[in-house]
Amino acid sequence: MDVVTPDATLLGRAVNARYDALACCATTLSCGAALDLGEPRPGEVVIDLGCGRGKDVIRAAGLVGAAGRAFGVDASDEMLAAARRSCPPFLANARFVRSDLAEVALPSGEADLVLSNCAINHAPDKAAVYREIHRLLRAGGRFVVSDVVSEAPLPEEVRSDPAAWAACYGGSIPESDYLESIRAAGFGDPLVLSRTAPYEKGGVLVHSLTVKGIKP
Repeated sequence: MDVVTPDATLLGRAVNARYDALACCATTLSCGAALDLGEPRPGEVVIDLGCGRGKDVIRAAGLVGAAGRAFGVDASDEMLAAARRSCPPFLANARFVRSDLAEVALPSGEADLVLSNCAINHAPDKAAVYREIHRLLRAGGRFVVSDVVSEAPLPEEVRSDPAAWAACYGGSIPESDYLESIRAAGFGDPLVLSRTAPYEKGGVLVHSLTVKGIKP
């Protein structure tokens, strides 16, 4: 499917500007309960893509315990700085990494669980992010992702607007296309754990979706 996207530089600036500004706020940026539904277990390695201020990473580090590890990945320097400030010193198993979600600076095949909450919709190539999730997971590892999808293909004026992408709706794609990007990455059929009723953002209808998949 041909997808209209903004210039990559303009898109990156718009997304980073929004999230840098939100780093010091208490605004909730999630669109689901990926961490709770992922159920991290003691000793596991967890990676949170688009970790923001690090709340889920800190919780995951506590859940996996000293024998496990929790990594937060984000492209916003301000968000990562806020995450590091809020991380208790005794959580030596929590680490934060600046990286693009489609090219994560972490080793292959080490994660038991990959999480993401309202972040992959910002990526122009969703399938590339899911291929990266596939790379990061060990065989038998799982992902749980909450994200925003559109009720119908978005008009070109929305899809070409960097501000709409930064606001979590301009990069959304129909649910059927989103699930196909997961299948194309090698996960087979994902399980839809939850789906909200449609709601309006920027004059278009979207809904939030939480999906789970397992690496064969």
